[in-house]
Amino acid sequence: MGEDARFEDGADRPLDLGAVSAEDLAVIAALVQDAVLSGADIGWQKRQRRLAFLINRFRWEDREAAAARGRPFERVRALLVIEGVTGVASQGIDRADRQAVYSILDLAWHPGADGAGEVEVILAGDGAIRARVECLEVRLKDVTRPYLAPSRRAPSHPD
Repeated sequence: MGEDARFEDGADRPLDLGAVSAEDLAVIAALVQDAVLSGADIGWQKRQRRLAFLINRFRWEDREAAAARGRPFERVRALLVIEGVTGVASQGIDRADRQAVYSILDLAWHPGADGAGEVEVILAGDGAIRARVECLEVRLKDVTRPYLAPSRRAPSHPD
């Protein structure tokens, strides 16, 4: 028989989530909204058929608790990985500029035939990266401990 759940099991832990459906991807999209990264933090590993982004993710899941306790907001370094990539296209991005800074606004799934499709990473400023994939398989994994958000504010978008 398994152990009963303990209070400590509900403690704040690094995220490690996968998406294999549009609904799953919507959850990951909400968590990576307003993540920032540089051109150097984008890597397509063609042989492994993987597109990876090392992002500085705002911790949306901690926003309310931080505000309620009057403590600073946090960010965390995370990997956003798209698997089964057969091709990559982009717009509004200078691939040669490794110092350029980008902000993720959303992720979108564009289904195709037989489970294939495209995962689109929508960036601020009309930029976008589209990954053609054999099937939807995206992973978000926090890889560092949280740190104070440099702005000390939660991102906001004017209406």
